[in-house]
Parts: sequence; C-alpha cells; structure tokens
Amino acid sequence: MPVKKYNPITPGTRYRVGNAFTEVTTDTPEKSLMSEIKRTGGRNHDGKMTVRQRGGGHKRKYRIIDFKRNKDGIPAKVASIEYDPNRSAFIALLNYADGEKRYMIAAKGLQVGATVQSGTGSPIEPGNTLVLKDIPLGSEIYAIEMQPNKGAAIARSAGTYAVLVGKEEKYAAIKLPSGEVRRILMTCKATIGIASNPDHSLLVLGKAGRSVWLGRRRRVRGVAMNPVDHPMGGGEGRASGGHPISRTGIMAKGQKTRNVNKKSSALIISRRKSK
Repeated sequence: MPVKKYNPITPGTRYRVGNAFTEVTTDTPEKSLMSEIKRTGGRNHDGKMTVRQRGGGHKRKYRIIDFKRNKDGIPAKVASIEYDPNRSAFIALLNYADGEKRYMIAAKGLQVGATVQSGTGSPIEPGNTLVLKDIPLGSEIYAIEMQPNKGAAIARSAGTYAVLVGKEEKYAAIKLPSGEVRRILMTCKATIGIASNPDHSLLVLGKAGRSVWLGRRRRVRGVAMNPVDHPMGGGEGRASGGHPISRTGIMAKGQKTRNVNKKSSALIISRRKSK
C-alpha cells in the first residue's frame, strides 16, 4: 500500500504523509453491519473522567466485525475492501454462499473476488482461518484467539502478525508482535497472513487538528503544571520535574505493573524484548 506525500500548500500539509487508499475499493459501507457507538469522552457511568485525552472527534459508526469466523466449511467471496474508522487495518466484506454477509479484518494482499474459508480443511492461504493445530510451523498469522470460541484478540492492528514457532501437547507456542513468546491452546483459531495496511506506521498527521478529529485531545506535560495538579509540576523557571512519575504517583520508568500472581504468567515462555 503506497503512501501519499502532500505539497506544502498550507502549514498543515508541509510534512503530512497520508494514505493513498489504493487497496480500498469502495467508500460505501454495508448498512446492515453497522451500529451506533456510544461516545463516552473518557467518562464513566458517574460522569467522572477516568481516561484523559479522550473526546470530541468526527462522528463514526461501528462496523460489526466477525472475529470468531465460525461459519466453518462455507466459502465466502470478497465483495469489497473498505476503510474502517474504528481500527488501523482495512476490513473486507464477505458474501457467503448461503447469502449471509460479514466483515473480517482484511489480510495483506487480499483481493476483491478472492474466496476465503474457515474451519478444518481450509487451504493455507491469506484470509483463511483455521485452528492452530492445523496450521504449519513457521506460518505468519494474525487475528488470533486467546481462548477457544471467544474471538480474535491478538495481532489485529494494521501490519501486525505473529509467528507459529512450536507445538507441544495441547499448546502452540506463538511469537507475538511485541517479541513475547507465549503458549496458546491449539483449539484456538487464527487467520493466515498479515493484517492489511502495513504502511500505517509511516503516516504523518501533519498538524495537531488532525489528532483532534480522531478524538485525541491535547496532552499537557506534567512539568508544565502546578504542584497541586501533578507531582512533577511547579518549581522556579523551567524545572526538570525530577524522577518521571505519573499523575497518580506511579513511577513511569521501569516499575512493574503486571500482577505477579496472574495465572497466565505460566503460559509465557519469554517476555518481550525491552527497547
């Protein structure tokens, strides 16, 4: 997927790098697979702000994605590749042989007119979904379940994939996009290939306003605040703020936040490589 460099006709386009959308085939989504999104603005049910820097942005509707891929043995034809405002990867509209329509996260290189399938016996081709025990070692996979029949949870964003590196008893070992190697039950499903739109990481918004359009509000640095608002605030002149610390007093550099007694720790073979 190529990106598009803009001419500097305004300050906002001087450094902007946008998506050329060459893979996208239509700008009209399937109405039967759309639903309203309740916009919270980062507030909980009491109206208290629990997540900062959220809110505003352009209105959008949710596209109902088939993360479970549970129509086993029924082939589907790719009707279109579409942009989804709720995720970084593109989505594909599938027309199943029995007449049903569903969305899936498109695989890199998936074309309109291609046939995809899920379940035992499906070919090892991009866009097809199988259980891990039926996928060959060394395969690149995305949209991976963590628990059987719960739906894809891992490697769903643009250009991401995991690698199936081993099988032992009832578990498969998978190298995740973060570098972590982890065991997952072999009855979990995964999709062959790489998630579409791999050049998403090359995009440059160009101006602050485009972040606001995406629903990302301004982020004020702690050192620019007063001491009443942040542990790193205050001081004479431009003070450094001391040791990096969060607004709630949690050390920002290196403090472990994962629960040491978490049961799934036994399934992690090696942790991700720190930068």
